[in-house]
Amino acid sequence: MNWTRSLIGIGVAVPIVLLLGYGLTKDPRFIASPLPGKPAPDFALPMLDTPVTDQAAADDTIRLGDMRGQVVLVNFWASWCIPCREEHPVLLEGARTYMGKGVRFIGITYNDTPADSRNWLQELGQAFPSLVDKGARVAIDYGVSGVPETFIVNKHGIVAFKKFGPITPAELTQKLDSLLLAD
Repeated sequence: MNWTRSLIGIGVAVPIVLLLGYGLTKDPRFIASPLPGKPAPDFALPMLDTPVTDQAAADDTIRLGDMRGQVVLVNFWASWCIPCREEHPVLLEGARTYMGKGVRFIGITYNDTPADSRNWLQELGQAFPSLVDKGARVAIDYGVSGVPETFIVNKHGIVAFKKFGPITPAELTQKLDSLLLAD
């Protein structure tokens, strides 16, 4: 009788231990996105402020659909996000480098107040428009699980790349250059 109970206990415990062991080998921050290779969810969002570039729509609303034919980098960020602060200079330099070359950079605030976002941009600089995603509806459409997250949309409106965490200069250059060369 004791042997039976022991075997049942082992039979239950072993799969649980194996499952936990497998889970420990995975990065909990990595969640595979279903978006790469699929059409980017369209959006029409108001600008946080008038940008310092000519990328703004006349009515202060930016629509992803209006950018078809260009490569579009969409970066979700927040003023409270430390990795966003580290990533921001990479995005500023990228926006300046690719300005006028068929690439648009768009920032979208994530669970942040407009006042905090404005102060953050005033401190760190702004080379592309940032949009307000009230209620994080666009973030939900994109499956954003944290910030920063960057999506690069090709000229045909298809998500070509998704990055969770800060994008590096090498990743940025490699992805944008390859998409600009593609037809």
